[in-house]
Amino acid sequence: MSATPVRAPRDIAAPGTGGVGDSPLRPDGTLKVKGEFAYSSDLWIDGMLWGATLRSPHPRARIVSIDVAEALAHPGVAAVLTHEDVPGRKHFGLDHTWDQPVLAFDEVRHQGEPIALVAADHPETARRAMEKIRIEYEVLEPLTDARRAAFDPAYPQVQPRGNLARHQPVRVGDVEAAKARAEVVVSGEYRVGIQDQAFLGPESGLAVPAEDGGVDLYVATQWMHNDLKQIAPCLGLPEEKIRMTLSGVGGAFGGREDLSMQIHAAMLALRTGRPVKIVYNRYESFFGHVHRHPAEMRYEYGATRDGKILYADVEILLDGGAYTSATMNVVGNAASLGVGPYVIPNVRIDAYGVYTNNPPCGAMRGFGAVQACFAYESMMDKLAEACGLDPVTVRQVNAASQGSELATGQVIWAPLPMAEMLQQARELPMPPPLDPADIRNLPGGASQTTHGEGVRRGVGYGVGLKNICFSEGFDDYSTARVRLEVVGGEAVALVHTAAAEVGQGLVTLEAQIARTELGVERVVIHPADNQVGDAGSSSASRQSYMTGGAVMTACRAVRERVFALAAARLGRPLDTLGELSLTGGKVVSESAGVLASIEDVLGDSVVEETREYHHEPTTGMDPVTGRGDSHTQLALCVHRAVVDVDVELGLVKVVELAAVQDVGKVLNRLSLEGQIHGGTAQGLGLAVMEEIVVADGKVRNPSFTDYLIPTILDMPPMRLEILENADPRAPYGLRGAGEPPTLSSTPAIVAAIRDATGLALTRVPVRPEHITGSS
Repeated sequence: MSATPVRAPRDIAAPGTGGVGDSPLRPDGTLKVKGEFAYSSDLWIDGMLWGATLRSPHPRARIVSIDVAEALAHPGVAAVLTHEDVPGRKHFGLDHTWDQPVLAFDEVRHQGEPIALVAADHPETARRAMEKIRIEYEVLEPLTDARRAAFDPAYPQVQPRGNLARHQPVRVGDVEAAKARAEVVVSGEYRVGIQDQAFLGPESGLAVPAEDGGVDLYVATQWMHNDLKQIAPCLGLPEEKIRMTLSGVGGAFGGREDLSMQIHAAMLALRTGRPVKIVYNRYESFFGHVHRHPAEMRYEYGATRDGKILYADVEILLDGGAYTSATMNVVGNAASLGVGPYVIPNVRIDAYGVYTNNPPCGAMRGFGAVQACFAYESMMDKLAEACGLDPVTVRQVNAASQGSELATGQVIWAPLPMAEMLQQARELPMPPPLDPADIRNLPGGASQTTHGEGVRRGVGYGVGLKNICFSEGFDDYSTARVRLEVVGGEAVALVHTAAAEVGQGLVTLEAQIARTELGVERVVIHPADNQVGDAGSSSASRQSYMTGGAVMTACRAVRERVFALAAARLGRPLDTLGELSLTGGKVVSESAGVLASIEDVLGDSVVEETREYHHEPTTGMDPVTGRGDSHTQLALCVHRAVVDVDVELGLVKVVELAAVQDVGKVLNRLSLEGQIHGGTAQGLGLAVMEEIVVADGKVRNPSFTDYLIPTILDMPPMRLEILENADPRAPYGLRGAGEPPTLSSTPAIVAAIRDATGLALTRVPVRPEHITGSS
């Protein structure tokens, strides 16, 4: 039986300080709104040089020669570096793959691959000098066919190890036998284009050489310690000589998990002996980070006439581009979540990640699960139509719940009230028809493309299941150091982690947890750096869970020491004081009341504790069957989309998006709603506008003029139903919340467009020509 959904309270606490469950305003929020926040691109130090990167114009070519003499002689130039100047290891990469060159030296494998670096006294000087570097290429035909790369043994190899990065099968039951019993069979082929993270702050940072021969790096990243593990060997330095401090991050969404300018700036700083700043422009940024994997997916479902699915036969092909990045993990997610939150007794999934000379792809919000979700939700709508059921009912018939098994055999042990959440989404009030007299309400808006002719309304649903935290046996942990002392007569808590605040509101939450656990109002958040233990990546919706858990655990260790000090001050054994708490700045006994103020207990003492927080262990996926408890937590979001479509012009207006999401426990309602809105916006972008267009390995639209992202005019009003069904294994019972809305919003919007048009629409983003049939 699934748990009864528990609605979260709707009230938002007044601005100001607050603990867990309150909604204090973010300390960085006002500065960002006013344009006063210091991002990594704003860094400045006297005497600094400017760095620039020369990149390949070709997606595939052999480097015959590199001549830097003319560039080096250019006035104002301090250094020009190539692969010959890399001090240590010449390759880096995520997850120990180490396949990406610091600077290309034999062959370029994608457009925009870095080849040479320049440091100069002015950014324009650096760019002009960069243009004087002479490179002779032997241009080769790019290898861009992901399907041939995966299955054609005669296809040339992109990587020396072969073209297949990972093949992950999942096998449950007997699919062939189930095919013989199926009364209804539906199939479909689906494609997802390349989506960019489109963060507003381009890659940037500052490297400052140090007197000990090391370097201080001020960068915008998602995971400092993982950066450090890659940077140090390439610089030929011990890790302790590289000091990293997080600078202001202008958005991330997975695009900052990989290195960009970090090694390059450090190399230039160490060579010149001067600070070096690198800032990508928007064009360069499109080549300076990975993107969402494009996907080709083939699905076949067989079911009974009442809609109960008997089998799923699935192939998922993901194009990782030239280098590995996060492809291994993306394939694992796509395979393990390939049929979503549905109970299917017989499953055959084959998920592949391949190398090509297309743009490198890696982590982006909901990776692997986003691509699969579009396909399996499209299949649920197709199955509903074939069985004569409505789209909500067919999902409820097959819905997983607490105690159900995923395709990998993992049992859902926490509450998962999916059927009830679908019912809630269906029963939410529908938006009224928009007034066509106001053209802003119509598809095309103020461009006056229509006055209501050919406009039809459609409604669609989407459900997304996303793993939270790292999976497949990774020892996922976070570290926090908490210090409590009296400053100016008042108890102050200092929280120090290496966790990256990338816009999700983590610094606010860290302070909320400290106030809750320590009973003090004044909390200071130490700048994130690598002078404290690893906090893991700000990805996988994991920081509230992992770093929140680490701060909670460290605070509780500090609290126990404060209780011991209180007992010593009172001259009584600790176990005679009963149940103690820190509340309102005082040590309180449940039986005896207030014992002392925290300030009196601490006096001149400083209490500091460092703790690691680890989640429940996971296992890898069996390489043959895919079986395994590969995820520590699962989160669910249901979307209902209402759209108006001009079927003659192919224009779409998303009228309303409603989301029902179970978050386990609301820690900060304001931040949580922002996460759901933001994740939904990125799903909307993938549904109807966002795509990096690639032809023959070359990006055709590397700008925000031609790569379109949703603005405030594209985002409709949202109706939220937030549920709290606590996960007993998680800190405060929370569930990670940032990614699930990105999964379910895309298929819901496309389903609504299908409902309005009657078209199959098997590809995202949906373009006008897909609706009008003009191409």
